[in-house]
Amino acid sequence: QLQLVESGGGSVQPGGSLTLTCKASGSQFGIYQMGWYRQAPGKQRELVATMTTDGRTKYEDSVKGRFTISRDNAESTVYLQMDKLGPEDTGVYYCHTYQGPQFQNWGQGTLVIVSA
Repeated sequence: QLQLVESGGGSVQPGGSLTLTCKASGSQFGIYQMGWYRQAPGKQRELVATMTTDGRTKYEDSVKGRFTISRDNAESTVYLQMDKLGPEDTGVYYCHTYQGPQFQNWGQGTLVIVSA
């Protein structure tokens, strides 16, 4: 069972930036896919961005051009650089890892609030 430790959430004004970090531990093998999901108040959890070990990325349409996902495979760490944040980006951001259909893990979540 992987342990995921997230950090970097907080409160920021519209137009500001935040960087989320998620470090995974407890895996004897490489983590195929790492990424971020978010859940806004009253809404379902949605994919924000993912990245595979070979660098393939996927972004939710509304964050393209504003968010950048990156990872350090050696450190089993994934980052999410979030720029030009808007109120619609408010929510709890969850780190997610995927090593196969039966090997998925979620972090505890880190809160991001974008408000003037």
